[in-house]
Amino acid sequence: MNKGIIFDIKEFAINDGPGIRLTIFMKGCPLRCLWCHNPEGLSQKPQINYKTGCVTGVEYSVEQIFNRVRKFKDIFQLSGGGITFSGGEPLMQADFVYDVASNLTDIHKTLDTSGFCNSQIFKKMLSIFNLIYYDIKLVNDDLHQKFTGVSNKIILENLKILERSGVPYHIRIPLIPNITDTKDNLNDIKNLILSLENRPLRVDALPYNALAGGKYDSYNMEYPLKDINDVNNIENLKEFNQALTQNKIEIIGEEVKCLQKN
Repeated sequence: MNKGIIFDIKEFAINDGPGIRLTIFMKGCPLRCLWCHNPEGLSQKPQINYKTGCVTGVEYSVEQIFNRVRKFKDIFQLSGGGITFSGGEPLMQADFVYDVASNLTDIHKTLDTSGFCNSQIFKKMLSIFNLIYYDIKLVNDDLHQKFTGVSNKIILENLKILERSGVPYHIRIPLIPNITDTKDNLNDIKNLILSLENRPLRVDALPYNALAGGKYDSYNMEYPLKDINDVNNIENLKEFNQALTQNKIEIIGEEVKCLQKN
């Protein structure tokens, strides 16, 4: 039976999908986003947290996760919640995620993914998940490679597969100052969204986390953006918000922040 390496399990999560959720953070990610705020999720191997002396990354069996999830069944039913697989990138451990999720037939399942995976694996996942959180960081492929370490071609291909599948989804945009919140990139993302025949339920604009680099020292790692200006470009975001709302696309998160600042 498949086993998975998990670096965190968050109970009673309220921001990882509808209702109250159990969020499973799978270890390992093929991207190397310079702004990553979960450096302990990059390597798939267990690591020592040098500040606590504890090992980050524990092996779980499918049965262990299945049994843990079932304990929350009543809470999920009352709140409309369920289980969310996040990371890292959960599709790096696709067999384990599939084995767990496919057995939870009566529980709502959300997949939080970068979309960077084999398209056949992605299609297989779409057959068992109820909601997809899909990251779009940069549309320009050269910039995507520069700031995440990988091409976005397969990510954009899988987005087309996602929008044609009929599975409900959100597009999530990490707003990194002068990297992803530029006028050109937000305009590219706007055009990408408007080009989709089956558009996302909503767009989640995720403001830059000023504490993103706080965990790197614990793993003897250096935060690549330690000198970044952590203030997002409000004017660019206002234009982006307006363009989406004019096309009846709900944008959550940064819109409220923009209104508060102005």
